[in-house]
Amino acid sequence: MSEHSGSCFCGAVQFTVSGEPAAMGYCHCESCRHWSAGPVNAFSLWKPEALKVTKGADNIGTYNKTPVSFRKWCKTCGGHVFSDHPPMGLVDVYAAVLPSLKFQPAVHVNYAEKVLSVKDGLPKMKDFPAEMGGSGVTLPD
Repeated sequence: MSEHSGSCFCGAVQFTVSGEPAAMGYCHCESCRHWSAGPVNAFSLWKPEALKVTKGADNIGTYNKTPVSFRKWCKTCGGHVFSDHPPMGLVDVYAAVLPSLKFQPAVHVNYAEKVLSVKDGLPKMKDFPAEMGGSGVTLPD
């Protein structure tokens, strides 16, 4: 079983994930773009039990604009660390905060909301795959 360590920007919050992610890819939704301050967000989705906060649990802030995502950050540096997604039963540990994870994206989600076109040959979902509660509709590259 593999294990990866991550932290916030200043290191006050540290955590591990173990096993393999359920999915990896890119999200183009407006919420992720605003949260990440970038045109696209790289995600790695894990079962909640795979995530263990090893330092600074009391230093994690939470904000939920919608019941779909509970976004987590370090109260000291503001560094984003992960988001709980209760309807999916998964937690998104941002790929950028897991330096040892070999990021292997398989899909783009919420591509209908994109502000940056990406020509990488990966499937571009209008919203989410059907098995994750989306329409399952793919869009052209």
